[in-house]
This record gives sequence, C-alpha cells and structure tokens, in this order.
Amino acid sequence: MQRGLVSGAASSVVSSAALALLGRTETGSAYAPMNAVSHWIWGDEAADHDEFSLKYTITGYAIHHVSATFWSVLFEKLAGEKLDKKDLRVTLATSAATSAFACFVDYKLTPKRINPGYEMRLSKKSLAGVYAAFAVGLALGAIALRRDRR
Repeated sequence: MQRGLVSGAASSVVSSAALALLGRTETGSAYAPMNAVSHWIWGDEAADHDEFSLKYTITGYAIHHVSATFWSVLFEKLAGEKLDKKDLRVTLATSAATSAFACFVDYKLTPKRINPGYEMRLSKKSLAGVYAAFAVGLALGAIALRRDRR
C-alpha cells in the first residue's frame, strides 16, 4: 500500500502536469482539463470552466489523485515482485501496460458519467499524451522506491 501511495503521487503529479500543458495548448487554459474531471460531482458545467477554481480545479485534482493512487496500488500489488528486480525494461513495460489498461477501463468499461472528464476538453492525441505521462509517473515512482540508498 505504501509503495502504491508513492507511485500514486508520482503518477498523479506527472499526469497533472501533462493535463495542464496540453490544456493550455489546446484550450488556452491550463485548468480546463482538470476542472472537467470534477464533472463527477458538479456535472458537465465543470468542463466549461476555464479558470482556476476551488470548486472545480481542487475537486478535479482530488478525484484525479485518488484515481491515480488506485491504479498505482494495483500496479505495485500485481507487479511489485517484477519491479523489485530493478530491470528498467520491465518497469517501463509494466507501467505502460498499466496505463493502457487504465485507459481501456476508463473509456470502454466505465459509464460515461464517471469517465475521467478531460476527454471533454482534449483531443484523442492529447489523451494519449496524458496516459503516457501517467505511465512515466508510475515508472518514476517505482524506480524511486527501489533505488539504492547509500
């Protein structure tokens, strides 16, 4: 669980940075994609909000962070022994597979009402970038947890 929390924080921060960068590029607002995540609570009007907001942005980040942590705990629980071998190729492949599976679940298995939300503001190409950033965050968290502390 502790490892999942660390990987969750890393994957949340890295994918949030991607959301902000891609949001700024595509919509002119770094906050728009994260605001859209809060549609779970506030409805689709959250996706129309472009400015920073405690209501939309902070709620969206909290939901995003919890989701990233959920996937990270699964990642560590199911692949932890393989990750412990400190093989970079295995770490990268496992984090990419986890991110791809999360994307599949998010967009093919969950009801639209609880999709991540950023698809309302970003192109499919940018969504791929967000999930790639999520994979990088998972890998960075796994690597940081397993580095030699001398």
